[in-house]
Amino acid sequence: MPEESTPAGLDEILAAMNLDSRETLADRMGIEIVEASAQRVVATMPVKGNTQPYGLLHGGASCVLAETLGSVGSALHAGRDAMALGIEINATHHRSADSGVITGVATPVHLGRTLATYEIVITDEHDRRICTARLSCLIKRP
Repeated sequence: MPEESTPAGLDEILAAMNLDSRETLADRMGIEIVEASAQRVVATMPVKGNTQPYGLLHGGASCVLAETLGSVGSALHAGRDAMALGIEINATHHRSADSGVITGVATPVHLGRTLATYEIVITDEHDRRICTARLSCLIKRP
């Protein structure tokens, strides 16, 4: 795993997004940011507690992980004085997971002044692709 990236302002941006709070969906789902920069965001999430009635990873949980990663990347791209607001997400679920930890990696497709788009690839512990998602965020500046 690459070294953790901590660009200037990362702590401020993560704090502004409340990712260090126990009151967010990301925290309730067990999402842990492992690496974060505008060029690459990596996080993990347990399957346990994020399943649908059949005991498989819930597709919505994959979307929450994807939106969290893309939003963090977009916020880091936008900078301290802007907000990144998710406006569109899509996801293709390739296979199921019923245990362990999944890992999401977000990389930019487009980084503009008013729009940022990320591709998010989610894999299981055997590096098998679980989901591919794309998130677009509007960058709102004061």
